Order: sequence, then structure tokens, then C-alpha cells
Amino acid sequence: MKDAVLDGNQTPQSGDAGPAGAGTPKAAPSEAHRRTGTDWWGEVKGIFWLILIVLGFHSFIAKPFYIPSESMLPGLQVGDRLVVSKFAYGWSFVSPTIPNPVAIFKGLVLRQPEDSWSVQLPFIKGRLFGSLPVRGDVVIVTPPGTRNDYIKRVIGLPGDRLEVRDGTVILNGRPVGRGAVHYEDIPVDTNSPCKAEDYGEEARVTRADGTEVCHLPIVTETLPNGRRYDTVELGWSPGDNYGPIRIPANHVFLMGDNRDRSADSRFALSELGLGGAVPYENLGGRAEFVTFSLDGDATLNPLTWWGSLRSGRAGTSLHPVETRP
Repeated sequence: MKDAVLDGNQTPQSGDAGPAGAGTPKAAPSEAHRRTGTDWWGEVKGIFWLILIVLGFHSFIAKPFYIPSESMLPGLQVGDRLVVSKFAYGWSFVSPTIPNPVAIFKGLVLRQPEDSWSVQLPFIKGRLFGSLPVRGDVVIVTPPGTRNDYIKRVIGLPGDRLEVRDGTVILNGRPVGRGAVHYEDIPVDTNSPCKAEDYGEEARVTRADGTEVCHLPIVTETLPNGRRYDTVELGWSPGDNYGPIRIPANHVFLMGDNRDRSADSRFALSELGLGGAVPYENLGGRAEFVTFSLDGDATLNPLTWWGSLRSGRAGTSLHPVETRP
């Protein structure tokens, strides 16, 4: 059958297109009209992939870290937020960030303190693409048998003979270089209260302009490779004498810069220390720089956040100064 052809003088037959669009097939509804509800499954998949990307980045590239103690004064203060590179020494069993829903629920909803919001894998010997840190690096470490993260400085490497005598570190029979005592003023705030029981009554000083600072005695320490950094020297403390020990293979000896207020490799695990030199598998990464720092006065009110920022801390490098040994 031939198709019907209309010209200006013909009358439409039954089933033919008529005037004013009568009998014209309706256009297919648009995609937007067909989808009138929320694609919940698509939303769930999007969130899943976003979480996976974030966790992957935290596990293998870099993660943020919060300074909770004064063990690394004067370089690091309570309230500092850091970037930690996870790939600096390769990856180990402490590298993956695996969230623990039970711990997160207890912390956020029940307000019960938890050591960690993540699940840790069992100890696995070795590192993938592993390498030892450089003496003087600031590192994140998980003490053996715990899920806590500490931040300390690498002082001793495998094979070193290390001891501490009257507060001086001795590496392979040679004392680490120590400069003359000088002072550094750290502004007093909620996160840096400069407590008398920690630093003495005389440490908290009021300047002429009315601001309060913590006036701390500082000794610059220089390692055999020429890397130097500042330490706080408060006088005698239980950690001033230690060893001698020989650091085992694939282990590192770590100390805090606030030498008289740091639980580190000089102290047993029962004393919240690191229990001696730690396996390099327990290193979680290298601290790179400070992103920002808070004085502790911020509340849930966003208007308080800007005023709580410490000036001059953002961008501070955590790599020691390099000098020729």
C-alpha cells in the first residue's frame, strides 16, 4: 500500500494526521520526567566510593594528625594539625586506615573515650617498598601491642650503640652535640597552659604588654649527620640516664624533643613509653608540616573558630635544619 500523501486540496482520511496536531503521536516523556524520585542506590554507591577514596588516600598517601601532648615542645604544640606522609618509608601493617564503627559510635554517641577509631591489622613482618627513616626525622609510631599513635624523633638506627648520660645522648661512643642553653617564649593559652607542676612557677612570665608566655630553657641538639633541632632542658629527670643498648636490626630508637616530659623509647610500655627501640614496621609515616593550629578556645559555634587559630603556625616545616656534619 502506498503511503497517503496530502496536498492542500485533500481531506484527511481516518488515521491520517489532522489539523491542530489531532492524532499526532505524543512525544516520549523526557528523562527528567520519568525520574521523579531520588536514586537512593546511586547515592549510596557515590558515598561508598567517596569513603573508599578518602580511606585509600589516608592509608597510602597522607593523613592528618593532631598533637595531643607537649612531648615534642618547642617545635610542636598541643593543638597543631599536621600532614603525615604515609609512603615515606613504605607501607606496613599499621598503614591502612580501617574505621571501627563500634568505636566511632561509642565516641560520638555514647561519649565514651576510645584509644582509636580504627581497626589495626595483626603484626606483619616487613614493609612493602620499605626503607629506614633518616636520623632526625619526626615520625608517627604505634607502640607495640597498642593502637595509639605517638609522635617522636628518630635518634638511633639499627646497629647503633646508644646511651643517655646526664641528659646527653651518646651514639656509638660520641656525645651528640649540644649548644648553650637559651630561651624561647611560647604564648600561654588553653592548649599551652604552662603548668607550674611541669615547668616551675618561674616559667610563666607576663610581658610588659600584658601577654603571658612560657619561658622555656632550650638546648639545640645536632646529630652526627648534621641535622639539628631544639629540645627543652628542664634539669634532671628519670630519663636522663639510660642504657647502653645495641639497637637491633630493623629497629629505631625514638625520643621526644621535650626530653624531661616525654614517654619514649627510654621508658617501658607499662610506663606508657615505647619499651625500647621499636620495629620499623610500627612506623606509620613521617611528619611533614603544620597545616594549622588551635589554641583550644574554639567551641561548636563556628564564629569562635577563626579567633582560635594561632598565627604563624601554618606551613611550619617539621624537617630538621640541615647543617654540614
